[in-house]
Amino acid sequence: MGRGRQKAKHTKVARELKYFSPDTNLSALEQELGKTQDAKLEENLAKWADVAESGTEGDDERA
Repeated sequence: MGRGRQKAKHTKVARELKYFSPDTNLSALEQELGKTQDAKLEENLAKWADVAESGTEGDDERA
């Protein structure tokens, strides 16, 4: 294939990708993102609860 045909093909594909808008299930996306944030929150709370119980953060043990 020559450069002109190759460039035309790439331009066609790029144009299709630019203007393509698939149907998005926003409620499923919201649920998925909500679960991820809740899991991270619980993980961070557990981490800081352990720190609070021990009384130190671990980084300040240089003294």
